[in-house]
Amino acid sequence: MIQSTQIREHMDVVGSDGGHVGRVDKVMGDQIELTKLDLASGLKHHLIPMSWVEVIDDDTVRLSMTKAAAKAAWRTTH
Repeated sequence: MIQSTQIREHMDVVGSDGGHVGRVDKVMGDQIELTKLDLASGLKHHLIPMSWVEVIDDDTVRLSMTKAAAKAAWRTTH
């Protein structure tokens, strides 16, 4: 099981297809907030649930879904 303490600021977040989803800004409970200063995130903060995380490799958070699926289901914050 993935622990939120394993996820650090500025780690890359990629889909199961290897596509770039964003970069970690911070972990908030059971949610990961992606930094808005990333073109892949559309220059907005997005939240993804910890339950989407499949594995953490070095400095990369790998999701259990593709980049397109993650972007279709993430939540946008202000």
